[in-house]
Amino acid sequence: MSKNQYAVIGLGRFGTSIARRLHEAGQEVLGIDINEESVENAEPYVTDSAIADASEEKALASLGIRNFDCVIVAIGDDIQSSILTAMLLKNLGIKKIIAKATSKRHGQVLETIGVHWIIYPERDMGERVANQLLSPNMLNYIELSKDYNIEEVILPKKMAGKNLRQLDIRARFKVSVIAILRNDEIIISPSPEELLQMGDILVAIGNRNDLAKFASLD
Repeated sequence: MSKNQYAVIGLGRFGTSIARRLHEAGQEVLGIDINEESVENAEPYVTDSAIADASEEKALASLGIRNFDCVIVAIGDDIQSSILTAMLLKNLGIKKIIAKATSKRHGQVLETIGVHWIIYPERDMGERVANQLLSPNMLNYIELSKDYNIEEVILPKKMAGKNLRQLDIRARFKVSVIAILRNDEIIISPSPEELLQMGDILVAIGNRNDLAKFASLD
């Protein structure tokens, strides 16, 4: 994995969890928060940290924010600061801006500003829990668009011992298997002759409704 530079603005639970995962993956992470205690708590999970008001242009400029590949605005309940920060980042020409939204209206404003990826943590977690309740075989998913997902699906028992050509999953279920997770192994773009084993996890892409049907198979 290539090393990129990330800045996480807002070091509450959400921001710190992002910073920690990026840092564990060997990425360079700058953590920024206006609260000194929040910065101190996050220091083990970032490369560098700074106490600063990110809604002030001078503060961002002094941190060299233009040099970062991606900036995550993880500011919590202060919607005004979140929006002002996103506007400044856009004006400074940041390549990729990701922002947390606490409501639909907040998200709409961020979208208007030009934020590249808007995250709704509570809504997304609620949908994830509901999807897993409705499709117990679905372990995880990535939302590509309103209608399409990539999902990890536990191999239905009746498919074990057969290969992808025999199962013809794409024609039968309108989803495509792009990888297989088998123990610690990842099989990318599996061959049609790949024999599926009990316990395999299929990484499939397709319409979310088709994926839901596929994940509900016994």
